[in-house]
Amino acid sequence: MESLGNARNTIEILQKYNFRLQKKFGQNFLIDNNILEKIIDAAQVTQEDCVLEIGPGIGTMTRCLAERAKKVVAVEIDKNLIPILQETLMDHPNVTVVHSDILKVDINHIVEEENGGRPIKVVANLPYYITTPIIMALFENHIAIQSITIMVQKEVADRMQAGPGSKDYGALSLAVQYYAKPEVITKVPASCFMPKPNVDSTVIRLTKYEKPPVEVKSEAYLFAVIRASFNQRRKTLVNGLVNADKLGVNKEKIIEILGQMGLPPAMRGEALTLAQFAELSNALCS
Repeated sequence: MESLGNARNTIEILQKYNFRLQKKFGQNFLIDNNILEKIIDAAQVTQEDCVLEIGPGIGTMTRCLAERAKKVVAVEIDKNLIPILQETLMDHPNVTVVHSDILKVDINHIVEEENGGRPIKVVANLPYYITTPIIMALFENHIAIQSITIMVQKEVADRMQAGPGSKDYGALSLAVQYYAKPEVITKVPASCFMPKPNVDSTVIRLTKYEKPPVEVKSEAYLFAVIRASFNQRRKTLVNGLVNADKLGVNKEKIIEILGQMGLPPAMRGEALTLAQFAELSNALCS
């Protein structure tokens, strides 16, 4: 079968199955083979790897992954794409298609069954509306992962790699950088998709750390502090933390700890580094 990474072949297979796009799944099919190759290269997939692909669509990238990997598990939520995948992947016995919502799949079970518990690589062209929940679920559930190579909305990629003081810096930046090293691979214009989305995309690779770059007494408490600090960006860090019921801290205590850290009470959360958030969290947690 010819490559699906172009508009003509994509349209042909979709028409054959009378497929209709479903807006609720945020479906946009990649029709640029050059971008496809860049994603596969960035994921550094080898014959030793088990790859989890989220949202294979019609199998465009799945087939390329199957040629390089030992095993590919592709999780697709749209039941109408399953018959198409059965055809497009028929020559790739090392691919298993799972019809399910990725947020409901026991990925740890997949890792154990398909790769003997060894870390897998995740590759995906993620729907924009659910990018953050998927990424955070992969990290927070402590799935055995080497890396996550994904195509996301450009603004989301900007937030993932942003540093203190920038407008893009926030809770997502800190969460991603706690678990992984983010690296932008390439920008992808909207014209590389069918149908054409309203925004450009970015391919970004998140290489998971063996252990986070900072030590904390409680990950849950750290992220509660971070979320409270960014809930109302215009407020000072002190006010943001005091207004967060779950933290159970008072204003005087926060000001005291900030002073011990050499930080003024009027500062905002967007100015703190991950290391400073870890220090603050550990002190408040005590």
